[in-house]
Amino acid sequence: MKRLSGYFFKGLILTVPVAVTLYVFYIIFTRIDRLIGLGIPGLGFLITIALITFIGFLGSNIFTKRLLYLVDKVFGKLPIMRLLYTAIKDILDAFLGEKKGFEKPVFVALIPGSNVKVIGFITRESLDSLGIHNEVAVYMPQSYNFAGNLIVVPKEQVTLINASSSEVMAFIVSGGVAGIK
Repeated sequence: MKRLSGYFFKGLILTVPVAVTLYVFYIIFTRIDRLIGLGIPGLGFLITIALITFIGFLGSNIFTKRLLYLVDKVFGKLPIMRLLYTAIKDILDAFLGEKKGFEKPVFVALIPGSNVKVIGFITRESLDSLGIHNEVAVYMPQSYNFAGNLIVVPKEQVTLINASSSEVMAFIVSGGVAGIK
């Protein structure tokens, strides 16, 4: 009986991630298809991907950069819209943009001399513009959550981690379950 239950739990571990991932993609495909109203399953999703890629191509063009700058400026001035627009834009730029914000994974000793450390990413190496000298800004993502905390600590309490930022992010988000090679 113990062996049978072991097989069952192993089956859950193998089946549930695949099933949930496929279900999420199925929901995305069907919702986009329903919004666009095409009769061929998946065509709406492909059109959406093509459209986003085309917009990215246009955004790389010198002629449309001015238009994007204007849109950026307008959205940046509207009171409530500015908050949402800049937050989403900054998060996407940090993960996907040219100036990735999570490229320097670090250990942070919260209490100097302590062996207890937290893991995060340096997001600002200089806070001189805020009148704070010799300190850095470190973002600490939370496990199993799309949130985190920003802390300011003296540079001496920060040690660079010799691993890729994507591996460290996966390690943090998984609560330490995902391995670092």
